[in-house]
Amino acid sequence: MVSQNVVVSDANTGIITVSNSSVFAPSAQKPPTVPGHISISKKKLLKNLELSGAQSQRLNSWVDSMRASSPTHLKSLSSLSSEEELNSWLKRHPSALDMFERIIEASRGKQIVMFLDYDGTLSPIVADPDRAFITSKMRRTVKKLAKSFPTSIVTGRCIDKVYSFVKLAELYYAGSHGMDIKGPTKGFSRYNKDKPSVLYQPAGDFLPMIDEVFKQLVEKTKSTPGAKVENNKFCLSVHFRCVDEKKWSDLALKVRSVVKNYPTLKLSQGRKVLEIRPMIKWDKGKALEFLLESLGFENSNDVFPIYIGDDRTDEDAFKLLQERGQGFGILVSKFPKDTNASYSLQDPPEASDGFLATVGGVETNSTMIMKGAME
Repeated sequence: MVSQNVVVSDANTGIITVSNSSVFAPSAQKPPTVPGHISISKKKLLKNLELSGAQSQRLNSWVDSMRASSPTHLKSLSSLSSEEELNSWLKRHPSALDMFERIIEASRGKQIVMFLDYDGTLSPIVADPDRAFITSKMRRTVKKLAKSFPTSIVTGRCIDKVYSFVKLAELYYAGSHGMDIKGPTKGFSRYNKDKPSVLYQPAGDFLPMIDEVFKQLVEKTKSTPGAKVENNKFCLSVHFRCVDEKKWSDLALKVRSVVKNYPTLKLSQGRKVLEIRPMIKWDKGKALEFLLESLGFENSNDVFPIYIGDDRTDEDAFKLLQERGQGFGILVSKFPKDTNASYSLQDPPEASDGFLATVGGVETNSTMIMKGAME
């Protein structure tokens, strides 16, 4: 059989010449290497092609997931969903407003503790994350809520950023996906009276690394129009809300090229955002658990936590409540999606004007329970 040469074009190395002489003609002499060509074995080429294919498949999977996490994309998908599918989802996760009486009845004799995500729950998702302002009406609702129950904001944002939006000193704040926890300012809340302000930072050792990666990501993504890197103190967010969808795969490659050099950091996705976090066993669910313990409800049957959120990262908190068999998770979403939440609300206005405003006006017999826990 005649010796054959296969020439394969490669974007990174130029032309790759593969000698098949060892396969087709054992006695044939290998052709001389042409200047500008790289000669490798067929076996090695196939292995490289397999790796390249796997990497491409992973990238495509990432981009598909980025599209799936896009509110606008999901909105178009929901219009294609059948009414039967939507009704089926609502049967499994009914409106928290429709089920309000049942929720309140389940909380009788227990201390309600509120946990609220910020973006997409208290504030709508907006193009510029620096302008995700809370409305005055929502602020008044949350303020009233905090007078009746211990209330926490659990967010991926850094505490300073979310506090600049909310401006309520009587709340508990868990920033950086729960990796930065701070209690109410002394004197602003009856729930931390005569107790030191809660302060917990399980990822404190990662601060220098996070700052280092932040600078690299800013430099790496500056050529991608619309991309914005946000330093949330113990984690980083790469927002692609304003990035052309055709550029998403390129952006994902740039971000992964930086993160892959830091094996103790992990990359995940949220709503039009890529998240970089320390690889520690801590999440919003752990933050919820820590705050309940700080309030004196570690092993108590007299507590009723309610967690409201809209993002994938909130699922850890929803799952924890399921495992504890206490309270409920409420997903803020206009379309069906997999969730560990028990109930649903459509959007931030429905959460504030509807559910939170109604809960804030409920008189319960939980005050005496809370008073006993604080003493």
